[in-house]
Amino acid sequence: MTSWNLAGLRTKQALSRYSTYEIGGEARFVGTPRSQDQLRELLELAYRRGISPIFFGGGSNMLFPDRPDPDTLFLTTREMVDYKLEGDRLYVSAGLPMSMLAVIGYGLGIVDFDFTFLLPGTVGGGIYMNAKYFDRHISDTLINVHYIDLQQPSGVQTLSREACGFGYKQSVFQDNSSNWLIVGAEFKLSSTNRKAVSLLAIPELVALQEGKLPPNRLPEFASHFIGWMEAKEGERAEDSDLIPMRKIVQDRVGKMHFAYPSCGSVFKNDYSVGEPIGKLADRLQLRGVQRGNARISPVHGNVIQNLGGANAADVIELITHVQDAFDRHYGFVPEPEVVIIEGRASSLQR
Repeated sequence: MTSWNLAGLRTKQALSRYSTYEIGGEARFVGTPRSQDQLRELLELAYRRGISPIFFGGGSNMLFPDRPDPDTLFLTTREMVDYKLEGDRLYVSAGLPMSMLAVIGYGLGIVDFDFTFLLPGTVGGGIYMNAKYFDRHISDTLINVHYIDLQQPSGVQTLSREACGFGYKQSVFQDNSSNWLIVGAEFKLSSTNRKAVSLLAIPELVALQEGKLPPNRLPEFASHFIGWMEAKEGERAEDSDLIPMRKIVQDRVGKMHFAYPSCGSVFKNDYSVGEPIGKLADRLQLRGVQRGNARISPVHGNVIQNLGGANAADVIELITHVQDAFDRHYGFVPEPEVVIIEGRASSLQR
């Protein structure tokens, strides 16, 4: 294993540590690069050894396998957290937590990113899925996305927002998920009336770059950012900039989004049907249905929770149960939003 002794490479890692679902067996290789140079070194070595990469960010929208393929490098950009402010443009690396965008917006006195508060993923994952909250999307203020094309390893390439094919929880990166890895993005800020002239004035960002990342477990993650908001409220009780974040806390905590490990919404809404998946599931009395230690949330029909010790097979069984029920009663099969990674058995069957 000495030839695999690279910065950012970890061996024999439980993938449950890298997922908000807290599900996933032991992976032979996990890559955690902190820079693009480390990322390239890991990819080059993996391809020389015939090891295929699977990319992810914060693991907030992933269901890892119970038996990971040993010939896979699970590569997370979560520790790539560089950022830079130039004029009205904000440059960030793919691993910056989505919720940290809300912290940045607050520090700069703008409302561009308040909707990202308490979104547990990374900016790279958010762009991949075109993350949204109510009627706002991560793509709304994007200018460019920077990525590496593994088929053209000449360096970082750039796509404009218009070329990214953004739609409802959709982007061109999903069509190229095996070859394109998002490494950063560029946002245009809506206002020049900012409270700070430098991101160095925001202590939370300094702590982030020092390696003090927000926790990956949902209860601790929520507590981390809610605690940040409450501290700001204590400093300035009448601060209206915090109102959108307070509303998000009320909504998400009220829906038990952080009570148990989960990936948030399991299925994409089908707007041609006219109602959200959660409401349609409620009509079929799917709330509370359980398989093993996985359960459809008792308060939200589009969330599957890990009650403790659930495995990927439990969640997949519930996903199939919901899809079968929808097909029988509504005549369509809801599309999963969660990315299901195949395990060793599935790989051997190809």
